[in-house]
Amino acid sequence: MASIASVTLEVADPTAAEHFYSAAFGLGPELRLRGSDAPTTGFRGFTLSLTVSQPSTVDSLVDSALDAGASAVKPPSKSLWGYGGVVRTPDGTLWKIATSAKKDKGPATRQIDRLVLLLGVEDVLASKRFYVGRGLTVGKSFGRKYVEFDTPASPVTVALYGRRALAKDAGVPPDGTGSHRIALGSDIGPFTDPDGFEWEKESH
Repeated sequence: MASIASVTLEVADPTAAEHFYSAAFGLGPELRLRGSDAPTTGFRGFTLSLTVSQPSTVDSLVDSALDAGASAVKPPSKSLWGYGGVVRTPDGTLWKIATSAKKDKGPATRQIDRLVLLLGVEDVLASKRFYVGRGLTVGKSFGRKYVEFDTPASPVTVALYGRRALAKDAGVPPDGTGSHRIALGSDIGPFTDPDGFEWEKESH
């Protein structure tokens, strides 16, 4: 089964970004950073999501991100599906921190259950066919709206969402140009998908 080992963010200042992510989220080797001056404007076509167990953990991680220099895009709030908020990190990446739980069951922790990369694509069904052809297995699929791939042994989960719907969910305008400034490390690369997202070769 295909494995997705890492996400690489291309940033203007890798040292500053490393300090930020260490302070804000404490992520491990699944998040990598490298320098890039590739031009990019507006919405870069993706969001990264941290799925956690309860609302107080959402608040804890959002607060630490803001303290480390992130800006609030959507303050944490309750919704039909749970509780969550969106921040923009100093390097420009949009992060959603969320839980499906409506109430706390214990004290706040900094435990992150899943790292999910949501790719905003022009045609969800076409991208789904493309990725299945590359060896990914579909775990969840909701028609033309959302597809999540089944990679249970991977530290990164990848899902597809319509670009405009993803931008709306993140609370930003959908317009953007230039580089996505992101690359995925997996054992099925290298290739570039129909929306310009780059996948790089990485062994287990």
